[in-house]
Amino acid sequence: MGEGKLNRAFEQGKARTTEIKTRVPELRERMPELKERVPELGSELRARGSELRSRGQDLARQYAKMDVSWARCGYARVAREVLLSGILGPMTDFYLRRRAVGREIFDERMDRPVIFVANHSSHLDTPTILRAIPRKWRNRTAVAAAADYFYKRRWKANGVALMFNTVPLGREGGGLEALDHVEKLIGQGWNLLMFPEGTRSRDGEIGKVRSGAAVIAARNDLDIVPIYVDGTHAAMPPGQNWPRRRPGRLFPRRHKVEVRFGEPISAPDESLRKETMDKVRAFWDRKGLPAEPKAPAMHDVLLIHGVLQAHEAAMAREPSVRFAPHVHAARDTVNGRSASAG
Repeated sequence: MGEGKLNRAFEQGKARTTEIKTRVPELRERMPELKERVPELGSELRARGSELRSRGQDLARQYAKMDVSWARCGYARVAREVLLSGILGPMTDFYLRRRAVGREIFDERMDRPVIFVANHSSHLDTPTILRAIPRKWRNRTAVAAAADYFYKRRWKANGVALMFNTVPLGREGGGLEALDHVEKLIGQGWNLLMFPEGTRSRDGEIGKVRSGAAVIAARNDLDIVPIYVDGTHAAMPPGQNWPRRRPGRLFPRRHKVEVRFGEPISAPDESLRKETMDKVRAFWDRKGLPAEPKAPAMHDVLLIHGVLQAHEAAMAREPSVRFAPHVHAARDTVNGRSASAG
């Protein structure tokens, strides 16, 4: 049985070798044609690269025209704070019971602009995150908004820019040249809030994560601060135009919403953008909770056990120390001399 299989394999190998030998003359004949096509292919690639760069530059010019720059002036920032904290905030508080976790990073670990990246499942995410960020940082934070959704009509672009300080960004890429207007803002000291999924999750689960945030962070030597938002999808999922309270025994109740800030993540290089976003994804997968400590490896456990055994053996060899009772000499209170027994 084994010899039969070996013979069949041998025959198949011979047939494959014969086929290759038969095709060698054909390949030799086509070699000049392939050599002639190399410059042609190179030209096609260069033309394609130029086309992509040109498209990126066109998009950058379009985004620059779409951008509502006056929404970042002093008066607009004051108006935005009034709208966000004095009007929109109390309205959403009727539906949400908010809580922010990890805000200590703003006091201890960050002293320059950052890229905030958050999961996205509701239109409530942006105002909820902005209200969780300390005012000092919020006043210098721009929000990346889908150019094809929020900037189709000028009145909508003006409204979201005034309310949330948005900046247009394409969801379909466009090359690094399409990021020029964003990098100018970063150069002026602005933070950037991005939603790498590109759209709201329909089921509340994390979707495909794009790497544009890691590229921007690496190009501008900035850290990424991951943010996990929990509870907004239940309060106002996609397709719903206004939040709703959740049912209660007697009266409707507010939704519990948490915004959890993670430790800053460095973006060392553009070529490592996938690894950088994998760290962000890991933070989201554990819902913004601290990572569980790793269990000690088996060799570490054995090493500790061996050290303890050696210590116990050393203690067993040492003579035990007993404390003999002290015999106090009784003094003759009369003569002032020690009285000896017997």
